[in-house]
Order: sequence, then structure tokens, then C-alpha cells
Amino acid sequence: MVLHPTDPLTALAHGIGSQHDLPISPFYAFAGAFAALFVSFLALGLLWSTSRFRGARSGLALPAALQRVADAPATRTTLRGLGLAAALAVLLHLLLGPDDPAHNPAPGAVYVLLWVGLVPASLLLGPVWRLLNPLRTLHRVLSRALRRPGPGHPLPARLGQWPAAVGLFGFTWLELVAPDPASTTTLLIALATYASAQLLLAARFGERWFDDGDAFEVYSALLARLSPLGRRGDGRLVLRNPFHGLDATPERPGLVATVCVLLGSTAYDGFSDNPSWINALQTSPLGRTPAATLGLLASIALVATLYCLCAAATRLVSGPHPGPLTAFAHSLVPIALGYLIAHYFSLLVVEGPRTVSMALGTDNASEPAPPLGPGALAALQVIAVVTGHVLGVVAAHDRSVRLFPPAKAVAGQLPLLALMITYTVGGLSLLLN
Repeated sequence: MVLHPTDPLTALAHGIGSQHDLPISPFYAFAGAFAALFVSFLALGLLWSTSRFRGARSGLALPAALQRVADAPATRTTLRGLGLAAALAVLLHLLLGPDDPAHNPAPGAVYVLLWVGLVPASLLLGPVWRLLNPLRTLHRVLSRALRRPGPGHPLPARLGQWPAAVGLFGFTWLELVAPDPASTTTLLIALATYASAQLLLAARFGERWFDDGDAFEVYSALLARLSPLGRRGDGRLVLRNPFHGLDATPERPGLVATVCVLLGSTAYDGFSDNPSWINALQTSPLGRTPAATLGLLASIALVATLYCLCAAATRLVSGPHPGPLTAFAHSLVPIALGYLIAHYFSLLVVEGPRTVSMALGTDNASEPAPPLGPGALAALQVIAVVTGHVLGVVAAHDRSVRLFPPAKAVAGQLPLLALMITYTVGGLSLLLN
């Protein structure tokens, strides 16, 4: 079994690693997954006849003193300063550090601490990247220095989260497809291009551009929908059932594309180092990078196509609905979260401390031991995938009984159940292959 590549260069060159040959029986893994999905579907159909999730109206208000501290200008300024300082540190390491991820913490900071670390940070604390985002801070500084008046041009409503979906695809392409993603030159070019584009667009549309246009803010905000810490519709800081936060996910254009990029890119990462796929890339007449790009696009397109077919079938069974694609897109978020945890948990807890050690100048420290043995890691990964799908079934069921007549609500979920089973088979196959 390989928990992570032994050479940091190999890990970062692939993106963020993978694992194979988990010590768990495929029969028991698939049987347990199917049982969990069918039992939850039947239980929901029999016992859950009315919608119970209240979206942004729910939550137990936290003490006013805690809210004042969280919203204090000093707190927000400190967090923005930390985000900007971290970005500057990464930039200095890229400019002045060695072009070797074994001795330069910058690649690990981008591919591990940022990309993977945002998952637990957003789940525990909410959309944290909105406060830490150095590009948002730079935009504010530049706007004040240049004394730019007004909020900028209005954003086209049809744009929605499509820019974030494109940005997420660009990052996953850099991580999983680019010839040398851990190279300091590659990272400098990619980060400079992304930062320039974001700042120029924010200069035109105002700071609200980052809410839907910055890939990492949208990524963090989507995962934060499942955080127990959130904001009510009136802005009050509350503790809530994560399902209420998930139910409050705005049905924006590009939401489906954003979630499908997360799911499809994670799936591609799962099979990208399969020997048969590596051989196909090496022998492709197109060359490695174009062939890998097509593979990544195909993985995302497959996930999106299956979801669109499911939405069409649901509309056919349950009756017309003005937004069949976005109505159930929120149910894909826990599935994406389950895949992220299953694929990248061991990477974060092993490579994360290594990156911090290098940043602190102690890169000669002993290598951290894996936190879980092979059996425990296998169980965690299967549980994460299955739990994500069960949570998706619950979220979809609650939305279905709200939107459709009782006689059609359960029948309309059969396509969604088929989709969840298909995604589960694919996710477990990638883990167990």
C-alpha cells in the first residue's frame, strides 16, 4: 500500500497524491454503500413527508459579545493582514527559494495548505477565505490609494459562478495536468496570471466580484455550507444544523459547473496514476499534456452529463420546474466533500506539517508518521464517500418534498438515487482499484 509518495517532488508533480490497494474487501464496501443508500432512501420516503430545512432562517444565535469580536474591524484587519503576509511569504519563497519542492515550502503551501487545508478550515469556521483572501485585501488597498469612487459596474446576473468554475478548472489543470506544477517558474506564472486577472476584474466590477468570481472564495463558501457555524439571513452569527446551511446555497448560474469541476477533477486525480492511463498518456499521438487535458475535461463532462440526465429524468417524473438543474445542485456538495476527504486526508496530515516545518526553517525534521494505519485509512475513505452520498440523498429528499406534490416527490427522487448509486460505484472503484 502507498499512503503517499516518498519523494515530495513526485507528490507535488502529480498534484496531491493518491492511494491504491486499500486493505478492505470490495464486496463489503459496495454492499455497505448500497445498503446505506437504499435504507436511507426508504426511511426518508416513509418518514419524511414535509420539508424540515429552513435555510438562512435557522440557527441558534451566539452571544452578542462573540459576534462583536468576530465583526470587529480589528479582527477583520488582523485576518486580512495574516492572509496578505502568508501570500507574501509564498511569493518570496517562489522568487528566492530553490526550485525543489523537497526544500521549498511554496508548492506545498499552494497545493496542500491552501487547496486541501481550506476543506477543514471552511467546515469548522465558515467561509474563511473571504477574510484571508490577499487579492481582496490588495484590491481594497489599491482602491483607496487610487481613490476609485463607487462600487464599479454591475455584474451581469447570468454570469453567476461561471468565473469561479473556470478558475477551479484552471487550478486543477495546473495541479493534475501541467508538465511541472511544482516548479517555481510554473507557479509564479500561474499565480501572477490569476492575481492580475482577478484584480483587473475587481477594478471593473468592484469588490463584490470576489464573491462569485474568485475560485477559492467560492470553493470555501460551498464547503462552508456544511459548517455548524454560519450566518442567519439577518446577519446574526449562529450555530446551526449543517443541513440548514446547505439548504441556503444560492441557486446561481454556474453552481452546477462549479460542483462538477470539484467532483470530476477529484475523480480524475483518482485514476490519473493508474498504469493503463499512464501508458495511454505516454503513447498518445497528441502528447502527454493535451491527452491529459482531454482526460480531465472528459471526467468533468461525465459527472456533469450524468447530473443533467438525472435532472431531466426528475423533471419528467415529477413535473415541470423552472430550475431543475440548480434546484438539486446543493445535494452534490456533501458528495464532493466526501471525495475530498477520502482522497486527500492523509496528504494534509502528512505533507501539511512537512510544509510548515520547511517554512519555519526546520526542513531537516523527521518525516511525520501517517496518522492512521492502512485499515483505518481504508475505513475512513469508504465512510467518507458513503456518508457524503447519504447526506446528498437527505438534502435532495427534503428539497423534493418541498417542490413537488407528495404523490410525485418520492418517485421523482428515483433518478437522483440512481445518480447517487452511480457516483458511489465510481468513487469506491477509484479508491479500491
